[in-house]
Amino acid sequence: MSVQQTVDRNSQTGTFMEYADIPGTELKVSRVTLGTWAIGGWMWGGSDEAESIATVKAALRHGINVVDTAPVYGFGRSEEIVGKALAGGLRKDALIATKVGLEWHDGKITRNGSRERIMREVEDSLKRLKTDRIDIYQVHWPDPSRPIAETARAMRDLYEQGTIRAIGVSNFSVKQMDEFRSVSPLHVLQPPYNLFERGIDKEILPYCKKHSIATLGYGALCRGLLSGRMRAETKFSGDDLRRHDPKFQTDRFPQYLAAVEQLDRFARERYGTHVIELAVRWVLDQGITTALWGARRPDELTPVEAAMGWSLDSAAKTEIDRIIAETVVNPVGPEFMAPPEYA
Repeated sequence: MSVQQTVDRNSQTGTFMEYADIPGTELKVSRVTLGTWAIGGWMWGGSDEAESIATVKAALRHGINVVDTAPVYGFGRSEEIVGKALAGGLRKDALIATKVGLEWHDGKITRNGSRERIMREVEDSLKRLKTDRIDIYQVHWPDPSRPIAETARAMRDLYEQGTIRAIGVSNFSVKQMDEFRSVSPLHVLQPPYNLFERGIDKEILPYCKKHSIATLGYGALCRGLLSGRMRAETKFSGDDLRRHDPKFQTDRFPQYLAAVEQLDRFARERYGTHVIELAVRWVLDQGITTALWGARRPDELTPVEAAMGWSLDSAAKTEIDRIIAETVVNPVGPEFMAPPEYA
């Protein structure tokens, strides 16, 4: 799939944003999406509601028109904050992407892709989001305890009745997408993807391009590593997931920091920008439709425009690969974040 891309200037703020179509739908999405896992607070050390609402509104001013959330982010809190932020007229300016198929009991997350769960969960999400339809609805994780066809039929029914405008899945393999597509349209895949975690390159990304499935790449900043703000003395507190992510432990963290430092130097010397913009530009140039940019404060969105309107050449990509290969000698992927496969 070639990205059908346009570049527009926001008449109110003067900012630039690239946009792309989601094939098979009427949706046009900004090539940066606001990721709102962190504003739900859970697994990110908490969040401030007023600041989170301000962040959603700031994203719209930057030309971002997609807000990605999920019921499990803060056990409903992230969706509630998004609903509050978009109330009062802003809903028309935003596309809401949320998810389905996880449930929680006493803080423990399990997968549940049953029709019953999907139909109950969509009503709960609509209430929290203060809306009458969801623009992009995604199965958060595949549920191996039941047929994918059951999940797909439920999603197809929601689409056909107009409750959702696009059908998506997240963290699905090629085989699982094939099974899903045998029963239902599939418009979107949301996989993990960034400079350090490229597991989708070999099979999944080519599959999506071949079958015109848009991609919402999550983790584009690798849980903040590629923001350029972290230092050797950076500490994570409370329930912050990075306390348990192997990339942030003493044996690997220095390797990733060294890579980020060199990538930042390269970005400044070659493009007059920084590692955060370089990282997002790389993801987009690989063919990802829209890259998720997680933020909890409005100022964290300031660099967005600097990632727009240019591309990396082959020599730059080669140099990026060299830097990472020489510095991150013991890499690890995002696998640790997966919830249990069986309820």
